[in-house]
Amino acid sequence: MQKSIFKINNIAILLGALMLSTPSLANDKNNTLSTDNTSTQIKEIDESTVIKTQYGLIKGKIDKINNVIVWTGIPYAKTPTGELRWKKPVDPDKWDGILNTTKASNIAFQLSENKIIGSDDCLNLNIYRPNNKTTNLPVIVYIHGGNNQVGKAEEITGNTFVNDVDAIFISINYRLGPLGFNPLPALQTGDKLEDSGNYALLDIAKSLDWIKANIVDFGGDPNNITVSGFSAGGRDVMAMLISPIFKDKFQKAISFSGGMTIADKNDSVKVFAKAIASLAVQDKIKQTEEEAYNWLLTNQSDVKKYLYSLSSERLVSLMGNAGIRMSVFPHLYNDGFVIPNEGFNTSKYNSVPLIMLTGTGEFSLFAKSSPYFSASFEKGLPTGKKLTEFKFANKYGSHLYELFNVADSAEKMEPYYHANIYGMEIKFGEDEKTVGTTMGLYGAFHGVFLPLMDSNSKNYNWFIGDAYKTKGAKQLSTIYKKYIHNFIYSGNPNGNNLVYWDNWSQDNKKANKALLYLTADKNEAIISMGGQSYTYQEVIDKMEKDQSISPESKKTIISQVLNGRWFSQQLDNQYKNQSLWIK
Repeated sequence: MQKSIFKINNIAILLGALMLSTPSLANDKNNTLSTDNTSTQIKEIDESTVIKTQYGLIKGKIDKINNVIVWTGIPYAKTPTGELRWKKPVDPDKWDGILNTTKASNIAFQLSENKIIGSDDCLNLNIYRPNNKTTNLPVIVYIHGGNNQVGKAEEITGNTFVNDVDAIFISINYRLGPLGFNPLPALQTGDKLEDSGNYALLDIAKSLDWIKANIVDFGGDPNNITVSGFSAGGRDVMAMLISPIFKDKFQKAISFSGGMTIADKNDSVKVFAKAIASLAVQDKIKQTEEEAYNWLLTNQSDVKKYLYSLSSERLVSLMGNAGIRMSVFPHLYNDGFVIPNEGFNTSKYNSVPLIMLTGTGEFSLFAKSSPYFSASFEKGLPTGKKLTEFKFANKYGSHLYELFNVADSAEKMEPYYHANIYGMEIKFGEDEKTVGTTMGLYGAFHGVFLPLMDSNSKNYNWFIGDAYKTKGAKQLSTIYKKYIHNFIYSGNPNGNNLVYWDNWSQDNKKANKALLYLTADKNEAIISMGGQSYTYQEVIDKMEKDQSISPESKKTIISQVLNGRWFSQQLDNQYKNQSLWIK
């Protein structure tokens, strides 16, 4: 019998916890509730928000507008500072009293808009559940995007989503940048987990262990966990499907604009050594960057001592925004333990029901932010020649990106994957008459699903306008969430009054029904089964024949805008660009 989340929430436990609080915790206003006035304090506590976890009591809050209970910033591991930096995460210390989990969670150190933000104290998670007494709810765990360099758990909130799909939603923070991934030899400890350099993946695995051990007290089913992630988070999910350390940690998976990316560990060491060499020269450890580079490639103890002496702020400011280029900030290493040496060229998957999703305009925002186009957008939308060039880059970049996110991955996995794979392509945004001029230029952009899932999302307000407020878009959102609801409950997205969603298979591919397409006009949602109408090579061939821009512009865009991206290995090979990819 499942334990109700309300069984431990009674006045006796609250009173005992408050009176047993240690003085240091009792007076820490940032972390625990004060015990100065016990009777008054108890009246202020809503019992349904206080939960007993394996490390201590926590207090959340009720979102009365959406009728949701929320806990934010719950520690699932100890702060990875001092000797715990670049180590596998360890259990947090137990606490007395009641930990206040009502404020925004600490996010990981990162460079955002040329400013260092965040904290080392970032191994935490947020939990959202419907404000009712339902137990045994399915659990969705969400891993945010941001190239594994930036981002935060609150990229999506569950305030509206959990009632729509009748589930628990958990988003996590984890180590980012060179604190979350670092392959340098001097950091190796002899522990295969730590020697992988994939510390962020170890954090994610640790959070899943915490969820498995504690979620029943929040009314969740520890045996029905769906891992999901967007962009880099989606790529992390894909890596989890081939990682032995994630075996049996989840029962279903969703990759939102993810895909298969692995960085070669040996090549990655060189990128990190080159990036950190400049700091060693600044600190007068070595006289030249070449000397520092060669020193950092060794496993000498003085290298390790120096690396641990560097502040987190200085480390995360290295490498900049990689702009979905592995060569700038390589991560997800084929270390041979956390991720197999063969990467995705494997026959061994953690086979669980899987949804892979993409938009059809995935590259638009990346093209816009590239140096070649960014100035054209500073005072509005580009015009003339620049607009034509942007449409060229977006068209072919998005074709390649969407293939990478779903069809190519499914093709590679299907012979060895022992569970159903469901492919989804969102086309909402392609019709300018439906969504407006600005969103029409960006199309079904990278993240197009977010406003469909989280109606409170403000991530893209600057260009989507009222596109998601029409009758058609609202209907699309409802249908989209019905598919998600069905999937997280049963592993099959199909249900009553929905277009039947066939799984991806070679037979369905031949029958032109391997992908579910979602869009809407202003009045209604438009859902259909279909198939990918082009291959990777066909996209490249069409790009070569395209005469909408000059040969000179085409060469520049291929070499400066499209090259080196997650999706561009074949393009890079054809045009002799170098990359760190293995597949």
